[in-house]
Amino acid sequence: MIVLQVNQLYKSFITDEILSGVKLEVQHRDRVALVGRNGAGKSTLLKIIAGQMSYDSGEIIIPKDIQVGYLEQHAGIDSELSIWDEMMTIFANLQNQEQTLRQLEQQMADPAIYEDSEQYARIMAEYDQLQHDFKDAGGYQYEADTRSVLHGMQFFPEDYQKPIRSLSGGQRTRLALAKLLLSKPDLLILDEPTNHLDIETLSWLEGYLKGYDGAILIVSHDRYFLDQVVSIVYEVSRTKVSKYAGNYSAYLDEKAKNYERDLKMYERQMDEKAKLETFIQKNLARASTTKMAQSRRKVLEKTSWMESPDGDEKSANFGFTIERQSGNDVLSVDDLTIGFTNKAISENIGMRVFREDRIALVGPNGVGKSTLLKTIVQDIEALAGDIRYGTNVQIGYYDQEQAKLHSNKPVLNELWDEWPLLNEKDIRNILGRFLFSGDDVSKTVSSLSGGEKARLALAKLMMQKSNFLVLDEPTNHLDLDSKEILENALIDYPGTLLFVSHDRYFINRIATKVVELSSTGSFEYLGDYDYYVEKKEELEELAAMKAAAIEKNTTESTVQSKSTSMIDKDAKKRERQIRRAIEDIEKQMGALDEKIAVFEEQLCDPAIFSDHEKTLSIQSELNDLKEQHETFEMEWLELNEELEQL
Repeated sequence: MIVLQVNQLYKSFITDEILSGVKLEVQHRDRVALVGRNGAGKSTLLKIIAGQMSYDSGEIIIPKDIQVGYLEQHAGIDSELSIWDEMMTIFANLQNQEQTLRQLEQQMADPAIYEDSEQYARIMAEYDQLQHDFKDAGGYQYEADTRSVLHGMQFFPEDYQKPIRSLSGGQRTRLALAKLLLSKPDLLILDEPTNHLDIETLSWLEGYLKGYDGAILIVSHDRYFLDQVVSIVYEVSRTKVSKYAGNYSAYLDEKAKNYERDLKMYERQMDEKAKLETFIQKNLARASTTKMAQSRRKVLEKTSWMESPDGDEKSANFGFTIERQSGNDVLSVDDLTIGFTNKAISENIGMRVFREDRIALVGPNGVGKSTLLKTIVQDIEALAGDIRYGTNVQIGYYDQEQAKLHSNKPVLNELWDEWPLLNEKDIRNILGRFLFSGDDVSKTVSSLSGGEKARLALAKLMMQKSNFLVLDEPTNHLDLDSKEILENALIDYPGTLLFVSHDRYFINRIATKVVELSSTGSFEYLGDYDYYVEKKEELEELAAMKAAAIEKNTTESTVQSKSTSMIDKDAKKRERQIRRAIEDIEKQMGALDEKIAVFEEQLCDPAIFSDHEKTLSIQSELNDLKEQHETFEMEWLELNEELEQL
């Protein structure tokens, strides 16, 4: 069943055409993504479909019985009610039905009712029908559904009675999303719903939307999220909309193939056009060939020539370099406590950062990830613990709040004032690489959009040539193309990276290590985001099995009643887990062996051995590696002993 049909839609703002001849269709249970550059018209199209913006011409068809729910970007609930009471406003009809059921039950409990058999039969029939309708409408589960969705959006029972006016902007946005999900419209329209969501909440939302019993039309810059949720992609580009089957990755593959095909067709057409123009130019003035030239000119004028597949869209073009290389030890964090003078957010934090590491810092919202970065770059003081920086370490810091930008300055002076020795042409060229051209450089920083501020902050970061980049949500406000350019620049960067990001696609491309932060400390995983998820699940499974083993020892009677087949099954499962853990440890021990061999070889070099300070530094690193190796050996021995006992 079609829930939405858009035919030949046109929309302009004064002289600028935003959408031209747009066609789009959404069927029941479709998961559709709208993608495109910032400013391409994605949000405009959603607002038009949701009835919040007019359009010039065309047709939007939504069946009468289809309920549409729309969540615009940066939307939030403004209410005097508590969280729970606000959610209950969705179910006012069910609550009225429930109240009617209770009233009927009271009437049925009255002994006098049995004296009038006709009235009793009428009340019973009404009660049965109402109870049936109440059940079908979800009357017996709406409170459980509400608790489930609120929990997914990180609102817990202790939060339910909080007044909404006391919540932050991000919390109100999450609550608006929760309310829309609970209303269960037939067509769910979401504009950037992943903003303000941490990785845990994003994962929950993906699972919820996959099982959603309705159609979804969504704009998002989160590529991992799109890959998990959508099955159809519409690209908004150059006022047109093109349809691609599959998720975001499939769309990229198909788009690349189409680009190669269109480029060849365009080049052939341009060759043909050039030949016609040359013929006309040479033969128009000659009497013997004038008619032929005029005929060719008519062909030239009437032919609908292809536009260049490259288009006139500009992309940022930048890379990060370093002024000088740091030592092998970049950062050491020991027993660190972070927070503010009146409140500690996280403690027992430990971290080792080595040259050319790419470390992603993850954890739920509010755990202190941004605070840790600000503590490392010395924007705020540590409450306790030790932070040591390596030799020649130069830190470049990207603040997601852009607090380092001067809001009253023009864009040009934001860079020029910090690098006054460069001439204006060089500054303009650098800004041009970040899509600031012409009058854009005269805009004040305060008037810039979120994406423009992000690009300006990246321009300043590039010019610093730091060898240790500390980045707090660098992909926020960037469109998909800009994200890819940033990723490629960071992949080629010869220095060290420590970054916070909720963009799992970005983490997978960049990170070589993941550090998970909690209120009680930090834990390091050697791999990208997918490895982190897999390893974390494995560790949780092992922890659950250990807990089960403890419970098993304390409840012998339960153990004795367990069947032999179940015991064998558990043993085989445990054996597989142990073998995977042994294989993982052996890989890590192998990597450590290689590093140890390199350092030991360096210590044998007379040039290094004569340098006392360098020798001590290498010996210290070597001792740390050997200590890690011994820890892995102990774990390896324990696991092998357990394997032999199975």
